[in-house]
Parts: sequence; structure tokens; C-alpha cells
Amino acid sequence: MDTKYIFVTGGVVSSLGKGIISASIGKLLQARGYKVTIQKFDPYINIDPGTLNPYEHGECYVTEDGFETDLDLGHYERFTGIHTTRNNSITTGRIYKTVIDRERRGDYLGKTIQVVPHITDEIKRRMLREDPPFDFVITEVGGTIGDIESAPFMEAIRQLRWQLGRDAVCVHLTYVPYLKAAEELKTKPTQHSVKELQGMGIQPDILVLRTERHLDDHVRMKVASFCNVDLECVVQSEDMPSIYEVPVSMQKQGLDSAIMRKIGIPVGETPAMKPWHDFLDKQRNAKREVNIGLVGKYNLQDAYKSIRESLNLAGIYNDVKAKLHFVNSEDITVQNIGEKLSGMQGVIICPGFGQRGIEGKIIAAEYTRTNDIPTFGICLGMQMMVIEFARNVLGYKDANSAEMRPTPQPLPVMEGSSYQEPVNVIDLMEEQKNITQMGGTMRLGAYDCQLKEGSKVFEAYTQSKLSAPLSHREGQGEGLLISERHRHRYEFNNKYKEEYEAKGMKCVGINPAANLVEIVEIPDKRWYIGTQFHPEYSSTVLHPHPLFMSFIKECVR
Repeated sequence: MDTKYIFVTGGVVSSLGKGIISASIGKLLQARGYKVTIQKFDPYINIDPGTLNPYEHGECYVTEDGFETDLDLGHYERFTGIHTTRNNSITTGRIYKTVIDRERRGDYLGKTIQVVPHITDEIKRRMLREDPPFDFVITEVGGTIGDIESAPFMEAIRQLRWQLGRDAVCVHLTYVPYLKAAEELKTKPTQHSVKELQGMGIQPDILVLRTERHLDDHVRMKVASFCNVDLECVVQSEDMPSIYEVPVSMQKQGLDSAIMRKIGIPVGETPAMKPWHDFLDKQRNAKREVNIGLVGKYNLQDAYKSIRESLNLAGIYNDVKAKLHFVNSEDITVQNIGEKLSGMQGVIICPGFGQRGIEGKIIAAEYTRTNDIPTFGICLGMQMMVIEFARNVLGYKDANSAEMRPTPQPLPVMEGSSYQEPVNVIDLMEEQKNITQMGGTMRLGAYDCQLKEGSKVFEAYTQSKLSAPLSHREGQGEGLLISERHRHRYEFNNKYKEEYEAKGMKCVGINPAANLVEIVEIPDKRWYIGTQFHPEYSSTVLHPHPLFMSFIKECVR
């Protein structure tokens, strides 16, 4: 079978859930036995979202091959279990950079470089993919119809629709608002959005209507009539109790069947998707709540999206609802920490970059350690746990990360005085110190980690029956070799490793290639673990991450 292409666009307003719809389509086609990939094309000019403030664009998701991407790739992976790469996330910046680099090399033989055909040809090349063949390639285009920066992507889709014929389908997601004063659902925004799309030369094959109220057949028929779309190809995406209900809703309405009919593939029987339904049953039956505090500095739900979803998934598989409470680390003091974390059964010390809010995280780490509250520090969160331990257990009151010291320590000026080197328990590796390019010193993507046998993390990885197959985490000598994704610059300073271990904080996960500390834990505590990597990137609906499973299990206990 030739590769089929599905283009997902959005209209009226942003944040309608194109990523969830794209992931749902991928899941439904996977359930039918097809090999699927999903990619995101973002119109912004940044090369990637790695340097964007989370308030600008939500969390930065990282692929196994070390590329910083849009958070929608997290939805793709959580829903489908596929492993995305740098080829799954494209921005306007990457497109233009590629074309300009080629022009500088003389590849275009002196021709005038234009949006059409040169930019659109590069977009088309990326959309068609050069990977090993897939049955379906789903392409989501960010933004909304009418955005000036989206125009080249729409032109590329228009051209591909003609070139590919029945091998391409356009799914357009729009909004049907309810006006309370008139007590009426309004389809006019959808009509205008489709008209705008048609003005670009693209006729949508399928419409997904985002709505907060159920749409009856009369509304669907009206939309179908005004937008030149078959009635069976007008489906609604109502507000659901959970985003994981969306694939089932789309399947009941025949979204995957409509796509296959448009492409000319026999529909066949509807797949049962039993594991997915089993998961939803557990979600509906989970009544008891467990309160988890998220100590971070970004008061935005999307800033910690993968962590939130990983906790929710682990809660469901532990038969509880994870009730998450954001605690702004900038507001934390020694005096109010007890009040801030009151009632929490567990605490996540969140990742991040920069100095803002770090002292609050250090105070939280001390409070949870001394009160034996299950604590999970992720990336920067793990580093704050390490710094807190150095200050309050090892006795280094000046302990910090080299990243967090605003200015170098001044040299002594008085005769006879001595210069005391700052205690940087978190520091750059020597080979990183001469690299000046932004992002050049980052450790990005999947790296190996050797787990120490007998540790809590070893137990979590080996005893979790729901985590991904152990074929990805083969044994190597003593312990267990795992692979997890990173996004950080500074490392645990091995100069102090023996002191930490002697005082009770054990280094139980080591990168074998560079001898870098990846995981610390205090065995004497109920659950006090920090990871330099980001386990949330590897947690999916059918395979929740073993560390989140173990953490929630202890919080419930």
C-alpha cells in the first residue's frame, strides 16, 4: 500500500485540541494494524522551542534523538507509543534555514529564491518524509487558518492534495460556540473558517467540530450543507472528562472509517481496543484521591504537561485520582513551607532553568526530607535536593550549582587572606566549559544509566508489570541498564560523591560512558529520589513509567 497522508488544520481559535485529534486518529489507525507516524509543523520562526519561555509555548518536549520539540509530540507518544524524532517537529525557522543554507552553497544555481516554489517545496519534502515507509503520515499544522505565517504551509498542502489525489485527506478542526443569551449554537465561525480554507484552494474532506454542547443532526447537516462536506464526515469533539476518552468518541462517530473511505481503503470491522477500554474503566472507577504538590515556578498547566499526565496515568493504574496542587517556589519561605505543603501525600520538585525560585525548591526539599514525605526531584529538582543535602547534612552552607552563582567569587584583596573555592556540588564537566554556543553544552536525548541492584529505583524498574518491555533495558553486569531522556547542562560533581554516600544519599544510577551521576536516593526515607533525566517523556497510556508508578504507590500507602 502506498503511504497515505492526513493533514490536520485548525480554524476560528487556537487551543482547540488539534494535537489530541491528531493523536486520536493515529491511535485509531494503529488499532487497525497500520504503521503510523505523526508530525507537527509550527509556523513560528524559532528553530525549535528550546529557548522559548514555558509561558510562551508550554513545556518543551524532548525526543530520544535529542531534539527539543512542541508539547504536542508528547500527546502523540502517550497515545500511540511511537518514538518521535527530530523529523516529527518542523518550524518555519528550520524550513527557511535549510533553504538559505542551500542558497549560500549555490545549490539553486543563481536562481531567485522565493516562497513559491522554494519554501513550499522544502515544506512538501518534509511533509512527505524520507523515513522507512509508513502506512499513514499524519501532519498537524499549528496556528489557525488566516494566520499570515501559516500561508506557505497551506500552499504546500494545496499542492500536495493535487499531487497525491486520493492518497491525501484534509481534516479541519473548528469551533462551534454556544451563545447563552440566544440559547443557540452558532455555526457561522465554522462556515467562515472553511471559506477561508477554500480561498486557499483547499476543500476539507472531514470537519471536526469542537463544542461544549452536544450537536444534534440538524446542526451537523447545516454544517455539511454549507461547507460541501458529507454528513458522515462531520464529527463533533465535545468536552470530555478526560482527553483519553477522545479516541473512543472519534471511533464511535466513525472518524477513522470516514478517513479510510475517503482514501479508498476497505473499512472492515471496528477494532475493539480492549487495553484502551480497560484503562478507561480503571480511570472511571478511581474514586480515592491522592494529593501531590508540584513545586515549580511556572504557574501554567502546560508548563509541566508531561509530568502532570505521567502522574495522572500512574494514579489511574494505582486506582486513585492524582489531585495536583501547584506550589509556586518563589512564594516559599522557611516560615510558610509547612502551610504550603499541608495535606500533600507526595511532592514533585519540578525541573526548570535559571535562578528564579530555586531557594524555594531547596526549602521544600529540606522540609520533605526531614518530614519523610515521598519526594520526586526531576532534573533541576534533583539538583536542588543535592544542594539542600550538601548545605544541611554535609555542612557546606555555601553549596550551590555553578549555574546559580550570579558572579564568580572575587579573588582575595587583602594580604594574607585566603581564597576559598566555592562549593559547586552541581557543576559543568571540564569538556563543557569551553563551549559558548547557546545550547551547545546541553545533554539532550536518550542516555544510558546503570541502576544499582538493591536500590528503590532498581526495584521500581524490575517489578513494574505495566512499564515498557524490558528488552529496552537489558542487564549489563551488576544492576540494570536503562535509557532515559535528558535536557540539562550541569551535572552532579563527582568530587563530593563519597561524602554524599557516607552521609546517606546514595548515587544509585550512573551513566557508564561518562561516569555521571543520574539518580540519587536516600534509602532510609520512604521515597526520596532525584533523577537527572526526565522520566515523564517516556510515560504512555498503556505503559506508565515505573518511577511514577512507584512514587504514587508509596504516596497512596
